[in-house]
Amino acid sequence: MTRYGMAIDVRRCVGCQACAAACKVANNLPKTISYNVVYTKTDENWDELGTAVARGAVANDNAGGTFPDCTLNFLPMQCQHCENPKCEEVCPTGATQKREDGIVWVDSELCIGCASCIKGCPYEGVRTLNESEPEYYLDVVVGEFDAPVHKAGAVEKCTFCKNLVDRGEEPACMQLCLARARFWGDLDDPSSDVSKAIEGREYHLMQEAAGTGPKVYYLL
Repeated sequence: MTRYGMAIDVRRCVGCQACAAACKVANNLPKTISYNVVYTKTDENWDELGTAVARGAVANDNAGGTFPDCTLNFLPMQCQHCENPKCEEVCPTGATQKREDGIVWVDSELCIGCASCIKGCPYEGVRTLNESEPEYYLDVVVGEFDAPVHKAGAVEKCTFCKNLVDRGEEPACMQLCLARARFWGDLDDPSSDVSKAIEGREYHLMQEAAGTGPKVYYLL
């Protein structure tokens, strides 16, 4: 059985935002919604990043450290598509679901906007509640023909572009990564791109102590 996951090489990421832009367009995302955000990372404190990024603690335009020993890295952040998603546990309507292939998604028809999943998720900022009718930058619909539905009163998050995956394609963020910093595939298949990227590499799993089993590996 397939178990999808992603690896992101933070040594390769140049902060170009191409992944975020590709995601925004492919999913026809409203103005206030972003499934994928690239933060500026200025230190080595990985363990607190699951909450710090959402509070702006690592989102700034300056290098860290003291000249000439400065540090500057970029951190793409999105839903971690956990093995044991806390969001699914606390959802009262079954709107948050995990597929057999490991992709976690939200059924907007079942979501009542209670925000329980947002509160239960240890990765702050990766889920957003559409509190009002979505507004768009363009007057025309863009992106994939089967992009997610966006509606008032529903929670949204990265879906690993499950509509593209179901068609045998890769997530949109993968397709436009200029630095080839992202790797995708079946974590249980040793021949997949993601498995080969992780093999022999040091990596970090966000908020691993929370017991969620995140499936986005940050290669160091």
